[in-house]
Amino acid sequence: MNSKSTTDHRNHTTLITGGAGFIGTNLADALLSEGKSVIIYDNLSRNGVEKNLNWLREKHNSSNLRIEIADIRDEAALREAVNAADAVYHFAAQVAVTTSCTDPLMDFEVNARGTINLLEAIRQSEKQPPLVFTSTNKVYGDLEDLKVILKGDRYAPEDAAIAAAGVSEARSIDFHSPYGCSKGAADAYILDYARTFGLQAVVFRMSCIYGPHQFGTEDQGWIAHFLISALEGKPLTIYGDGKQVRDILFVEDLVLAMKIAQQQMGNLTGQAFNIGGGVNNTISLLELLKLIENMHGEALDVDFGEWRPGDQRYYVSDIRKFSNAGSWAPQVTAQQGIQQLYQWLVEFRNTTITNNIYSRESI
Repeated sequence: MNSKSTTDHRNHTTLITGGAGFIGTNLADALLSEGKSVIIYDNLSRNGVEKNLNWLREKHNSSNLRIEIADIRDEAALREAVNAADAVYHFAAQVAVTTSCTDPLMDFEVNARGTINLLEAIRQSEKQPPLVFTSTNKVYGDLEDLKVILKGDRYAPEDAAIAAAGVSEARSIDFHSPYGCSKGAADAYILDYARTFGLQAVVFRMSCIYGPHQFGTEDQGWIAHFLISALEGKPLTIYGDGKQVRDILFVEDLVLAMKIAQQQMGNLTGQAFNIGGGVNNTISLLELLKLIENMHGEALDVDFGEWRPGDQRYYVSDIRKFSNAGSWAPQVTAQQGIQQLYQWLVEFRNTTITNNIYSRESI
């Protein structure tokens, strides 16, 4: 176990790669509110992220916020940012399975090579700041062997243990799609750098995260995508029958988990944790549609397409490993969180021109 100090000083500097995105914005807001210094490292490649940066600047108006507009593939710029950091959160990524299939080389360069660039920058730095990385449940593959049954508007697993607790970290990894391979490679490299080089690092294999500052599309951020479509009166396409189930986690609960991971890095380093809403915060696509229609007061225009390759009919995170290790549990229920995101989007649309903001891949 690495014995480097992980004391949480108020004046320390946190580097957030992909920090202008949805999760990065929420994390930066929380850290800046605590008086910490934050470096946001982002290439601003996704529509909407400039608005997140403007919001952070306006809210905090602080010399503690430093913005580096640079790519994760820029090794020199990345080394400079790492050398100034006392802690690192790595969110910069190509996020869509569909894009990984059309441009697998770019997907690899950003997700796998970009992560190696970061690890090498940390390894060669003087401070070797501890790292929290957002991986994905896609490292477990399509879960075709997980037998499911229909229960109303949702699938449920036949296996009683999985039904009771979800999919645990004990499950074998089985990368599907170029995206699954590139994120899985990054996941594995981070765990190995902790083992081989003694870096302090934790991997979060995440389920569906949602909340304010998320601008969702079909490919990523589907809860926000459904809500945006409702607000704009646009048709929705559901791939499959809509009965697929996910556990969902409100971003405030994720931010708390990430801060705990850094605070307790000495005990958690070198481990992967499944992070999501767990069995108490599950929803199917059809159930989400009904919830949105009740909130919005109008029926949604929905059609159905073919199942997409690698789609999981049921994935729910077994979050007990991190809950036990970090004394953490989700506090925001699925219904509460979806209502909060809906209200945020309503307010956002009233203050921002949004004609083109949702046209590209989501934060």
